Amino acid sequence: MTALTKALIRAQEAVARPVRSAAVRSERGDVPGWVLVTLMTAGIVAVLWKVAGDRLTALFNQAMDSVSH
Repeated sequence: MTALTKALIRAQEAVARPVRSAAVRSERGDVPGWVLVTLMTAGIVAVLWKVAGDRLTALFNQAMDSVSH
């Protein structure tokens, strides 16, 4: 497991913990928590795309080629 993967898992767990706690406290939900989760997810996608965009594109193209042939 790479250092980036470990860091992303830790960040996800840190965000998920308060959201789960808030959901237990209130049935209405926690809007600021969901906004934070959405922003963190967008940030993770942006970082992954910047770091591994070319490889992800190649993997996608390879998968599409294997399905279409």
